[in-house]
Amino acid sequence: MLMKIKALFRVEWPTLGLILGSYALWGAALWLVPLPLGVIVAGIVIALHASLQHEAIHGHPFKVQWLNDLLVWPPLTLVIPYSRFATTHRAHHHDAVITDPYDDPESNYLDPAIWDRLPAAVQVVLGWNNRLAGRLVLGPLVGSISFLITEARLGTAEIRRAWALHLPVMAAVLGLVALSPMPFWAYLLAAYLGLSLLKLRTFLEHQAHVRASGRSVIIEDRGPLAFLFLNNNLHVVHHMHPHLPWYALPAVYRARKAHYLRRNGGYLFRSYGQIFRQYLWRAKDPVPHPLWPR
Repeated sequence: MLMKIKALFRVEWPTLGLILGSYALWGAALWLVPLPLGVIVAGIVIALHASLQHEAIHGHPFKVQWLNDLLVWPPLTLVIPYSRFATTHRAHHHDAVITDPYDDPESNYLDPAIWDRLPAAVQVVLGWNNRLAGRLVLGPLVGSISFLITEARLGTAEIRRAWALHLPVMAAVLGLVALSPMPFWAYLLAAYLGLSLLKLRTFLEHQAHVRASGRSVIIEDRGPLAFLFLNNNLHVVHHMHPHLPWYALPAVYRARKAHYLRRNGGYLFRSYGQIFRQYLWRAKDPVPHPLWPR
């Protein structure tokens, strides 16, 4: 029994340390860092905090899930309730539906029949959103509007509850911003920057493929962006082992690299630099799902 209790309260210190450190850096960006640099630091920390929310959803740093949730609940991005992120992300982890325009909440593809009915101006915007430059500039706005429209359209009791919990905590975050030297407009810019960095991570995380195992990418980058995304660039490894902590993913990938690349059909990029060179101005994928029946 004692062993079970110890296991229940085992702490993953690298993740806990990052969570506490992210809040400290967020506070420093608001109160201590000069404004232009503060916006940049806050944006980076907001992206890191979202990566840590992802870790918490998958059961880190504690075995007690409510404690993980409590640690990362504050919505530093402002727009996305944590409980909705948790629900939609767990739905996304049903690998059989990855990229499905209806059943995968994180899919960037549309049903071709829906695409055909969109106004030309919307098609242009979504087309640019599928280029990396457009995803970084337009992606946070396009994604937030799409998310809010979907939330309003669904309007379930669970969604209403999630927003009822989200709004007071978001108000508390904005209250701290109001007490700090950073103006609201600067914090909104930082939040947009944070969301833009996250759009880089998700830009080609998944592709349309007949096999579910061929839909998740490997980006072998080991630089600061890989750290910011907590090694989620090794995405097929994460999908195959969703309960592994972020700091274990690189060693697991190195130990069985050939296996993971066979599994995802060689969907591989060497670095984020390669992705910028190839797709900054060019769309990697069409917006309408290329394998979806019309």
